[in-house]
Amino acid sequence: MPKHQIAFFTFTLGRRESIGPIPLRAMWARASGIADAGVERKVVRGDEERPLYTLYAPQHLPDLPGVEQRLRVLLEAAHLKASLRAVYM
Repeated sequence: MPKHQIAFFTFTLGRRESIGPIPLRAMWARASGIADAGVERKVVRGDEERPLYTLYAPQHLPDLPGVEQRLRVLLEAAHLKASLRAVYM
């Protein structure tokens, strides 16, 4: 990710669910209101080896509770069972 972006949320999906980088970036940009939104996918080794998705944006992202709510609604509308965690402070 560019140095001016920080992680705001991470999430995992259900066992048989996935989302590609282009639709995820579009969803994140819509939720955050930021066109310069970054995404990352890493496989977490462990019991289930499920991907961990991380969402990035510029440091001073406004209205974080609203962004989180919109993101949850968009994930649900896409029929994705996401376990979303906020990582911003």
